[in-house]
Amino acid sequence: MAGHNLVIHVTSWEAMLELGEDPARTSIELTVDATSLRVREGQGGAQALGEDDKVEIQKAIDEDVLKRQDVRFRSTSVECADDGGRLRVQGDLTIVGETRPVAFDLVVGEDGEISAAAVVTQSAWGIKPYSALFGALKVVDDVEVVLDGHL
Repeated sequence: MAGHNLVIHVTSWEAMLELGEDPARTSIELTVDATSLRVREGQGGAQALGEDDKVEIQKAIDEDVLKRQDVRFRSTSVECADDGGRLRVQGDLTIVGETRPVAFDLVVGEDGEISAAAVVTQSAWGIKPYSALFGALKVVDDVEVVLDGHL
């Protein structure tokens, strides 16, 4: 598991996107089943991740990091970005019982494709990034969360 950049897929989630004609009337809610995270791949690292490694990572996320608590997001404001092709979303993200504000851009394509990305700093939510071997192996504090989907 040393040195890998992990791609983790959420397999169980619910979202509601209400698009108003005026972006100010748009709202977004998302709930992620924290026990549904699955390691899709690990890039880099000293050796390839095996299935047993992926199971151990999932177990650590479930028990030590997210403590089997759902992750929730609720928008507080949605505005058109300056370029008009994106929505600037602000809201509250709750992870392991801690709620903090986050902001990100949401792109909604004419074909119904949606995409967004945000960086979540684990320590801001009271999560101590995983480390082992006296800190020689550790997970970075900033985690990039990417959303791709279709309406």
